[in-house]
Amino acid sequence: MTLTTAAPRPRMRVSFLRVGVVLLCATAIGWTGVRAVSAVVTTPATPGPSVFAAYVDVTVTPAYPFETPAGPAQSNVILSFVTAGADDDCTPMWGGVYTLDAAASELELDRRMSQLRLTGGDARVSFGGQRGDELAIRCTSPTALSRAYEAVVDRYELTSIDLDIEGAALDDTAGAERRAVAIKDVQDRAADDGRSLAVWLTLPVAPTGLTGPGEAVVAGMLSAGVELAGVNGMTMDFNSGTTPGEPYSDVVVRSATALHTQVRAAFARAGQALSIGDAWGKVGITPMIGQNDVISERFTLADAGVLNEFARTNGVGALSMWSLNRDATCGPPLPSVLSVVQTSCSGVDQGAQRFAVVLSADLTAAPFSPAPSPSASEDDEAATPTVTAVVDDPAHSPFPIWDALGTYPAGTKTVWHGQVFQARYWTSGFAPDTPVAAAEDSPWTLIGPVLPGDTPAPLPTLPAGSYPQWDATTAYLAGTRVQLDLVPYEAKWWSQGQTPGESVAGGSPWVLVQPS
Repeated sequence: MTLTTAAPRPRMRVSFLRVGVVLLCATAIGWTGVRAVSAVVTTPATPGPSVFAAYVDVTVTPAYPFETPAGPAQSNVILSFVTAGADDDCTPMWGGVYTLDAAASELELDRRMSQLRLTGGDARVSFGGQRGDELAIRCTSPTALSRAYEAVVDRYELTSIDLDIEGAALDDTAGAERRAVAIKDVQDRAADDGRSLAVWLTLPVAPTGLTGPGEAVVAGMLSAGVELAGVNGMTMDFNSGTTPGEPYSDVVVRSATALHTQVRAAFARAGQALSIGDAWGKVGITPMIGQNDVISERFTLADAGVLNEFARTNGVGALSMWSLNRDATCGPPLPSVLSVVQTSCSGVDQGAQRFAVVLSADLTAAPFSPAPSPSASEDDEAATPTVTAVVDDPAHSPFPIWDALGTYPAGTKTVWHGQVFQARYWTSGFAPDTPVAAAEDSPWTLIGPVLPGDTPAPLPTLPAGSYPQWDATTAYLAGTRVQLDLVPYEAKWWSQGQTPGESVAGGSPWVLVQPS
């Protein structure tokens, strides 16, 4: 057997240049893949719409006319605060002073809310607050507590409420448990009726977010099964001061960012995982405009601009402010800049600007409840609105119907064409619905519509003997004043035998005298 020797195989030379190119390509492909996957997993959802609605203190004087908003920025409001009553722990009362019925008659609250909705706006009601006793703290009966919340929801046909938990209420664990059970019951009853009820929690925050008790309140609500619309942070009174290097808006943004992290974690623990974007939709931010309770802290218009941009960028669910009552520069006799908090002005020089306008710029101005569908068919291009003249009925008018020859001192209320007006100053002969260039040009302020259940209010009276008693046999000249029982009237023209206060064809010869 003959052995042959194979020729040696040629050696391969390693090109470091080629290896480098291959590694670079592999790395690039791998990095591209990672980035593609990462983009799918970590890119936050497109920010949702932020809704602006400012708080209004309805019991403070002078009253803020939320029923006639100056523009879209003021069209959605959060009316505050409903608390427990002084004599009945389970009776909801505005500011702890007015029952719901008393608020209707003394504050015209039902009528004003109806008027706001006629303008396209809407209202949320806030329970609690710093000064009053939140219902759940005083009302220890779960059933009675649920009915108290429900009475307010039903009275004002609410689709959204706010629970402002602060002060002593924040540390009351028993009250928190009662509140969560009651609100869950109210939500369930609304659902059974085919309605929805959005529930916002408003809680104090620090630059690090919610306090421990605040986190417990959120957890308790979620554990009870309450569907939380979101958690609104009171971004105010941080005791941190304001410096040129760190404007107040920086502290507000830090606290809102910390709140966002806590909200996402709370919902995750409750088995309701949220994306980053969805979690921002559950966050609310409410600064105190102008001078805060802490003397060194002022929220400026520049801060408002920063916060508006932050809300739009992140899709913050709700942006608010405390309060519309304060959204103006202080006027005489007060100086324009103050270090003491006022209820009717901001304490900073705003010029002609409004915090509400700056904060709400380019945000959603949708009402809390859906707008009614138009009655006419959209396909009926020939359809035109029918304007029906409103005839005022004395039997269903809560106040005397306006009379061109009557005199109306400041504060007098009258009815005209289905609306209730109040005189801003003494007036006569100026119809309440007369068109004017600006609201301040009219002596009348619109309060709201005549409501279906309205009945005549008691007529004004004067002491017996202030004027002669009316006599059917006496002829009365224009300008003569008489009394029918204790009610005073003045003759508009000559008359005899025509009883004051009775409607007649052509108009009554008598006009009611409004005591000054």
